Amino acid sequence: MTTLLRETLDHSSIYMPTPARIVAVEQFTELEKWFHLELPSGFTIAHQPGQFVEVSVLGIGEAPISICSSPARSNGAFELCVRRVGKLTEALHRLEPGSMIGVRGPFGHGFPIDRFQGKDIVFVAGGLGLAPLRSLITEVLDERGKYGRVALLYGARTPNDFLFPDDLKAWAARGDIECHVTVDRPTDGWDGHVGVITTLLPKIDFPARNTIATVVGPPVMYKFVLQDLLAKGIAEGNIWLSFERQMKCGVGKCGHCQMHHIYTCQTGPVLSYAEVKDLEEALS
Repeated sequence: MTTLLRETLDHSSIYMPTPARIVAVEQFTELEKWFHLELPSGFTIAHQPGQFVEVSVLGIGEAPISICSSPARSNGAFELCVRRVGKLTEALHRLEPGSMIGVRGPFGHGFPIDRFQGKDIVFVAGGLGLAPLRSLITEVLDERGKYGRVALLYGARTPNDFLFPDDLKAWAARGDIECHVTVDRPTDGWDGHVGVITTLLPKIDFPARNTIATVVGPPVMYKFVLQDLLAKGIAEGNIWLSFERQMKCGVGKCGHCQMHHIYTCQTGPVLSYAEVKDLEEALS
């Protein structure tokens, strides 16, 4: 171990990244890649589903990215799904197995999974929103007996834009989770559902009083999904949303994540609809 690495690992500051090694990379779509990362021996990410880390590339910068792997399966390793949208993510996409990056966190509050036990759960994911939800989905399925009925509604622009295709196939093959997927624009050979994600909601018939809904996706999706979930009678406090898109520094210093009185990186990124329904910044 080099002196620099030892000093980095011994540093307890929340501002100091921990080095992580890229073990495996998989291209999901033209813009999204999956990364499997390992921390130094003795370190674990110890996250909650829905939390995020700050990922840094030396000489480029850093960006907040949600963890997409299950806490129970971490054990010193974790996974990220990264969309190439700027300098930092472009640099990440150029890295290969064996490369080192920096990681700070995990930060924020994730899904209150203990409150989900005994409940029916509906996962609603749009596009890249499946990444942070995958952590929660995997955790629920690993402890399947603790929950009631479970359903996943997932929408993407085209069949070529689906993330985690192996997981989608495996979940669809299980008998203990309903999986419904849709695309906005079909390609040749697609014989599945076509339409926006709200067209999948009529397929779910869970008792509203016992149902938890988790929603992650592009901002435009939230308004219409929320309308339909509320119309089904699901309580405002039982609808959980992720506001990862608000994140910046991760520690409440820069103010980028502020929604009125809420610092999302500290109180969130996962918040209930009851907490944000009156915040214009949250749902506009």
